[in-house]
Amino acid sequence: MSRRVVRQSKFRHIFGQPVKADQMYEDIRVSKVTWDSSFCAVNPKFIAIIVESSGGGAFIVLPLAKTGRVDKNHPTVSGHTAPVLDIDWCPHNDNVIASASDDTTVMVWQIPDYTPVRSITEPIVTLEGHSKRVGIVKWHPSARNILLSAGGDNAIIIWNVGTGEALINLDELHSDLIYSICWNYNGSLITTTCKDKKVRVIDPRKQEIVAERLAPHEGMRPMRAIFTRDGNIFTTGFTRMSQRELGLWDPSNFDEPIALQEMDTSNGVLLPFYDSDSNVVYLCGKGDSSIRYFEITAEAPFVHYLSTYSSKEPQRGMGFMPKRGLDVSKCEIARFFKLHERKCEPIVMTVPRKSDLFQDDLYPDTPGPEPALEAEEWFSGQDADPILVSLRDGYTPLKNRELKVNKKNILDNKPPTGPRRSYSSCDAGFSRVSLEDLVEEIKSLRATVESQEKRISDLENLLLELSNGTA
Repeated sequence: MSRRVVRQSKFRHIFGQPVKADQMYEDIRVSKVTWDSSFCAVNPKFIAIIVESSGGGAFIVLPLAKTGRVDKNHPTVSGHTAPVLDIDWCPHNDNVIASASDDTTVMVWQIPDYTPVRSITEPIVTLEGHSKRVGIVKWHPSARNILLSAGGDNAIIIWNVGTGEALINLDELHSDLIYSICWNYNGSLITTTCKDKKVRVIDPRKQEIVAERLAPHEGMRPMRAIFTRDGNIFTTGFTRMSQRELGLWDPSNFDEPIALQEMDTSNGVLLPFYDSDSNVVYLCGKGDSSIRYFEITAEAPFVHYLSTYSSKEPQRGMGFMPKRGLDVSKCEIARFFKLHERKCEPIVMTVPRKSDLFQDDLYPDTPGPEPALEAEEWFSGQDADPILVSLRDGYTPLKNRELKVNKKNILDNKPPTGPRRSYSSCDAGFSRVSLEDLVEEIKSLRATVESQEKRISDLENLLLELSNGTA
């Protein structure tokens, strides 16, 4: 009998562990909307979760350190008039988040570093262009202010958030509902899955399909597709017998899969979360109580099963921390934020090591917060990989940087509203001066209110610290 040789891999012993009860986020009414998005987005500063909301759509944003029970009156981000379906943090500004909603709009928000006293209801910019619900938002990995959205109108729109303009409208490439979209590593291509059972690779600037494959998974249920770092496509879907299946494909030769593996029988869609630094993909099924992880390599069978993290409670959604938000001193290589019905539970994935030194092999340089391109450069045809940072000394999030939106003057192309009046020249001069004075007064009052809100918030936090200290 030949002895089976175990494949060498530094990720073979990834160990998943939930945090202690006092480090969870309790009393959060997670959204019950029927849509297959992750409902949660995290970055090194904040966690955002889509929540149940009366009279519109909302999500809650908490500083990562604000664990424990969340007050039922905690401020939300609530500008949408229908349920929020997807949220995504900007990779180049940890205080900016985009939200997509059933109300057909995409909104981009600036989140302050302090906890606001009232709910945030005014987005920096509202992006209107879809005719039906918007279910997907995705920021470009390396270009500043480029945001992609996809809606129930089977259209993909790519926006320049800095001007509030739609740069590209891909409304003729899909014949049915779009299930998922993913940028490639440098943001030159996107891959999509669709209800018409096709996986497509699209060049958004040329507005053309580069490659497509019909039915990589033969089942009727939704598929997901992501790009790997080397340009292959990893898919999840269902067989004709409703077994869950994963596949790895080369888009330049879509006829035959590089790998195709059946997994289990379950009806939950598998959401893939991919770490481009380690080439490990984590699969989280909605309604599952486990996270499976696989390593993608160049040698057969190409997609290697590593292990499974199992728990008792099913997950309603999942957030995935970018690499720069992890604790390198504990050899943490992934952190998930598992949504239950009424709470969010962080799950820490570590690779056990005996040494306390920085592990170079686990932490290659990873995409940092600086964009490699401006929006105009990307739109004109330039491509660039994300700018990398070292995690050797850990990562400190940057201070709040304001997102400036330079919209074209809407008064140039909109007629004035309200009844028409004729002014004398004297009247016109007087009203103009008064209007300018009023605008200045409003600006001054707004600044005062914001400073007072910050002061109240600081005092509340201080009171909380004092009460915790005496308890």
